[in-house]
Amino acid sequence: MKFKDFYFSKQKYFSVGVEEDSGDYYLSIPVSNRKVNYEEYYRIEKSVFEQYKTDLSQLEFIAEECRKRLRDNDLIIKPGTDRETPV
Repeated sequence: MKFKDFYFSKQKYFSVGVEEDSGDYYLSIPVSNRKVNYEEYYRIEKSVFEQYKTDLSQLEFIAEECRKRLRDNDLIIKPGTDRETPV
């Protein structure tokens, strides 16, 4: 998988981009467990990306839903058993 970010918010801690092999759009958030810091990638619909592509910072509401684990069905890579807290 090749994740390519189009947008990154240093203030709100999320990024938006495309997974180059599949062409799927994603939003990612940083996550940390006892052993490592990593990103969780959540698939977003192309229509959502298109709607907000002129101001991707407006996708903050999706990042917040991901942090609350309300969008786990959209995870591109399922987390392991040592899943911890979003940053």
